[in-house]
Amino acid sequence: MSVVKSIELVIPKDVYVAGSVVEGQLVLSLHSTLVDPLVKVELIGRGYLEWIEEANVEKDYSQPGTCVNKADYVHKTKTFKIERNWLGPGVHPFDFHFVLPPRIPSTFTSRVGRISYFLQGVCATRELILRKQKKYLLVQGISVFRQDVVTSEFPLVVEVEKALLYNCCFKSSPITLRLSLGQSIYAPGDDITFTTEITNRSGKSIKKVVFALHSVVLYKAFNLRAEKRTLEQREEMMRLESHIGSGSPCEATKINSTLSLPKVMSVSSSCKSDDIMDVGYELTATVHFPWCMSTLAAKIPIIIRNEIVGVQE
Repeated sequence: MSVVKSIELVIPKDVYVAGSVVEGQLVLSLHSTLVDPLVKVELIGRGYLEWIEEANVEKDYSQPGTCVNKADYVHKTKTFKIERNWLGPGVHPFDFHFVLPPRIPSTFTSRVGRISYFLQGVCATRELILRKQKKYLLVQGISVFRQDVVTSEFPLVVEVEKALLYNCCFKSSPITLRLSLGQSIYAPGDDITFTTEITNRSGKSIKKVVFALHSVVLYKAFNLRAEKRTLEQREEMMRLESHIGSGSPCEATKINSTLSLPKVMSVSSSCKSDDIMDVGYELTATVHFPWCMSTLAAKIPIIIRNEIVGVQE
């Protein structure tokens, strides 16, 4: 039977903001006396990317290649001083605290990569590790956007117009889709409130309107020949459907909608960085028609920003 009965990491919060303090206790329970122990807690944050790309696609043969990249965001250790260099049987609590770096990315997971943060408690002797425990943290990153960039690159209103084909060769009158936001910048956990206006002079009905929030992530890695590679992936985070009531076609349709953001999410990248990924977000409204296979879509970019005043450097 091991001398260590249990080891447990106790922390008071579920979510931590970059630059904030992570504090808690390592609770060590022993069956019997432990001489010359090593007791420590580590705070570790890492990012890792991996995907397979096809090489020589222009030739008759192809050879898959692996693209990888990694990043270390934080690695801190607290080693506890043991009085008299031994611990008796029973429960022993050890207090710890770490300060997270202020400019680290949020916790992130996808099919291509991940960014994770965790605490690891260890009880060992000079010869071997007796017991350890790992506990993952949810970390919310922070960011700053210049207002002139927001004004020039992130509109509050987009409008598209399109004439759709029906019965194979006939064109409808133009249909206009207008998507508008109350603001361009949102924080994790906020509600995105937006308005969709459809001007339909085609004389034909609308089936439904689908709203979706997508993340657009540019991953950056290196292949086995140390050549830089990028991979852009667009993934749907959430969606909302609005079904238009059956009946006579309506020339003007207005829909007010709301999507609630997750409390922890990657912030938008303010510029092309040297990090392993750049992140952006896009809100899309798509109009579906029962009388043709085509759709009408409008896309508008949004910024996810988390600006915390007074973070510790």
